[in-house]
Amino acid sequence: MATLSGVYKYASEEFRVTDDMKKCFDDLGYILVRGLFDSHEMAKVRKVFEETNLIKEHGWGVNDGSGKITKLVVWNSPGNDISGMMARCEKVVNTSEDLLRGEVYHYHGNLTYKDPFSGGSFLWHQDYGYWYKNTCLFPDMLTVFVPIDKCTKSNGCLQILPGSHKCGRIDHDMNTGQTAANVDRVEAIKKRCPPAFVEMDAGDALFFHCNLLHCSSANESPDRRWAYLIAYNTKVNNPIVPHHHAQYSPIQKVPNSAVAECTNYSDFTDKDFMEVGSSKTTRISFVENQVKRTK
Repeated sequence: MATLSGVYKYASEEFRVTDDMKKCFDDLGYILVRGLFDSHEMAKVRKVFEETNLIKEHGWGVNDGSGKITKLVVWNSPGNDISGMMARCEKVVNTSEDLLRGEVYHYHGNLTYKDPFSGGSFLWHQDYGYWYKNTCLFPDMLTVFVPIDKCTKSNGCLQILPGSHKCGRIDHDMNTGQTAANVDRVEAIKKRCPPAFVEMDAGDALFFHCNLLHCSSANESPDRRWAYLIAYNTKVNNPIVPHHHAQYSPIQKVPNSAVAECTNYSDFTDKDFMEVGSSKTTRISFVENQVKRTK
């Protein structure tokens, strides 16, 4: 396994992407920012996901091929609740714009929730393996991964292939319920770009390029592993065909203090949750409180 590099520390409100960070993102396909959100901010967003009906009403999942289910809630607009403030705050949006060198908009957000002993795996893939099929023409996109719980090897933390984004888009095919990268090509890339585990604490943030190959194992531990992911697309890369994720809409940035100051825990009026079955790049096999058969 490779040693994780490209790790930085969020130290103050003056935080901005440096030339070194840009070089790291360009060379490795990611940067990891420790402590981007503090314990108070994380407690607030945790309350959003734990103490509302968001999961019950909008949760669904796909088969990982081993009998376990990978569970998600997906929405297209950030909204005005605390999770929306996180997606719109300057320390996230400005960092994304600096790394991608242009204006970004909120493409979609999601909660991935791996419960103890039962949470499924995500197969090796590139996010652009999905988004290419959504008619985003250029790989000028990224994802911000923010753990809600501590992410470790035992509970299914991310694994990445640093530098693999330079290989360009890999062919992806439907594998059980997921769109996964070609297995033979992934194995070949591993020899040039050795895997690295990304163990993270709640509030850390991994900003990674849409062509970076990544996966995560099933949760075989007694510890829950929930994470909040925010995907950004560049304005000039607006998808040519409207689909189940968002077209370009200017993001309404808020100051970093908005996360701590927001008191909206449960009004999700503007989030535009993804309807079950609307995606052509996943095959739904599970809906909260209802099991669905796959074709």
